Amino acid sequence: MSTFSEQLLRFLSTFPLPTGLPTGVEAQSPFREPAVHELLRQFSEKYYVGSKPRVAVLGINPGRLGMGRTGLAFTDPAALHQHCGISHTLPPQRPEISSQFIYRVIAELGGPAAFYEHFYLGSVYPLVLLREGLNYNYYDSPALTKALWPDMQASVSQQVQHLGLRTDVAVSLGKRNGIFFQRLNDELKLFKEIIVLDHPRYLMQYQRRAVAENVAQYVATLGRLL
Repeated sequence: MSTFSEQLLRFLSTFPLPTGLPTGVEAQSPFREPAVHELLRQFSEKYYVGSKPRVAVLGINPGRLGMGRTGLAFTDPAALHQHCGISHTLPPQRPEISSQFIYRVIAELGGPAAFYEHFYLGSVYPLVLLREGLNYNYYDSPALTKALWPDMQASVSQQVQHLGLRTDVAVSLGKRNGIFFQRLNDELKLFKEIIVLDHPRYLMQYQRRAVAENVAQYVATLGRLL
């Protein structure tokens, strides 16, 4: 029986690039790049041990400077080295604020080993989306959402089935993401409940003075799912 880490590597590295995207929008699969694949392998073999069912905590789609560089959701190069203990040769960059927030939450929940034993951080749509070279979200245009919808259905279904995720509950990072995640779930009937949290980037950009309170809210919500 394949382990969680083996299934994750297979899912991400083989997920197909989409066709028929709106003009100016492109998708990239960083997981097919040897350096990214290797970092993902090291991380998953260290933290996604065994086949224990985990709670899915899903964001929108990867950004080019976070998951697009490391292969790991909400984990920028700095977090990968400083918090996860995985060395790399990625060039230094400005810290990604979503990653900073998430790793404060992870620290409060006992650190990466304890967190990833119970939770799986991923994305509703697993590939990087760009428009004019900048990050783009799957919901940023109705035409893009429509074009990607079958792939989004496949993405969520495959993550549940192949990774053996818990089906009693899942977590959406982002309220707008939660609307589409819930719509997918209404169609696919995968989870009994979806809990929606404000997106880390939103909290860090618009509620910076309340970071401690927002981290505490995340910790309380996720802690109830252990």
